[in-house]
Amino acid sequence: MIILGITGTLGAGKGTIVDYLTLHYGYAHYSVRAFLVEKIKERGWTVNRDTMVVMANTLREKESSSYIVDQLFNQALQQGKPCIIESIRTPGEVESLRKNNDFRLIAVDADPKIRFNRIAARNSETDQVTFKEFLANEQREMDSPDPNHQNLRKCIEMADVVLDNSGTVEDLYRQVEAILETSGH
Repeated sequence: MIILGITGTLGAGKGTIVDYLTLHYGYAHYSVRAFLVEKIKERGWTVNRDTMVVMANTLREKESSSYIVDQLFNQALQQGKPCIIESIRTPGEVESLRKNNDFRLIAVDADPKIRFNRIAARNSETDQVTFKEFLANEQREMDSPDPNHQNLRKCIEMADVVLDNSGTVEDLYRQVEAILETSGH
């Protein structure tokens, strides 16, 4: 079973890649964000970036550094079709998924101003921030020595391929197509 993981900086285009793969290639989508939102709502918390980080870190500390993606991977196994797990945030998640020979990690990044404009346009509950807050949120998630906390920089370093999404959406799609062609997906 083909498993793609997506990691990357805030607003870089992870969701755009997921949408493309689900629409054009029939990949099943498993979202860390959706998983966390469900858990946050179960506790009656407000859904925002802070509560998402707290919930994710709490679950990882209580269970394991790969707990969230392990839950999503188990759901994917039940469907048995190519899938994409979005958004990988800890090295432990990458290591757990790498136990499957058909796993490939894709990272995506773009210029910070471009990414901020994208999140402002999508206007989700976790994106109601200023540019300064956006940069602070990203920095908080970029590095951590705690294996249960977000470490985007390390995940990006662990990726099989890093895409630059500073151009058009068509440019991003071409990069995704090139990955699929070279990997036999």
